Parts: sequence; structure tokens; C-alpha cells
Amino acid sequence: MNAPVSIDRQRACQARCPSRETLARWVARTLDELGAQGPGAGEVTVRYVEPGESRQLNARFRHKDRPTNVLSFPAVDDPAHLMVLPGSELPYLGDLVICADVVESEAKEQGKTRREHHAHMVVHGILHLLGYDHLTDGEAEQMESIEIRVLASLGYPDPYA
Repeated sequence: MNAPVSIDRQRACQARCPSRETLARWVARTLDELGAQGPGAGEVTVRYVEPGESRQLNARFRHKDRPTNVLSFPAVDDPAHLMVLPGSELPYLGDLVICADVVESEAKEQGKTRREHHAHMVVHGILHLLGYDHLTDGEAEQMESIEIRVLASLGYPDPYA
């Protein structure tokens, strides 16, 4: 892990959640993979929630009335203008809200381990915080290729295979 990261891990659910150290490793590896295209360091809040909170946030911000695996709330509209918050030395990337129950259910459905699917959702969410999206085929190909490389470097299989 070369990229300096700081993780504010919040656990507002009963499910098992990855440790702060594990989250930091996943985030750092994502930032490392982006190299000069990314901020090189960052601070992130990762909040694990119950399905009810995920559903409320998804309905409010995405107009989809159901819980979802990960929601990304970037700190700024343009990742080229990240700010350092008072009391920190790292640029604040934003917040991820992850519903552990949804992630675990999807992992079972997709034949993945809980850990590898959590890793995928964190990597996916970090890319969203940094302006990546998958609205077009080209965007999806770019984002997925980064996810595949990051996850492979962490020892996880291609999540899209």
C-alpha cells in the first residue's frame, strides 16, 4: 500500500463488516492503480448500514425505492478540486454507504465470497467518488477494467467473469 489513506469506518448494522485496515488496503490499492489519473491519497468515510437506511438514501438521492449495495457521495463535483478538511492532511474523497446485507445476498447469488464482493463494492464506490461512471458502454469498459486490475492485484478474481 503506497497511497496514504485515512478511513472513517462507521458501523450502523449488525452484519460483519471489513476492518478499517482492510478497507484502507482496498482504497489505497485503487488509488495506486489510478496513478497520475487519481489524487494519490485520500480520506474516505465508509458507513455500513441496514437495508432500511440504504433504501431511504437510495430513494432520496437516486429515486429508487429499494436498498442497494453501495452508494457513493463525492465530496466535490470535480475530483480535480478535492479539498483537505480541517484536522486532516489528505484530500477528502467523499462517503460510501454500503449495505452489508445486500452485498452478502449478491455474493451468494453470484457465487462469490463475501469478502471479494465487499472489496469489489469498495473499489467500485471509490471510482465513483473520483468521477468514474458506467452510463455508457465506453465508461463501463473503462471502469470495469480498472476494477478488474485492482481486484486482481488484491488476489480476487474478475468480478465480471
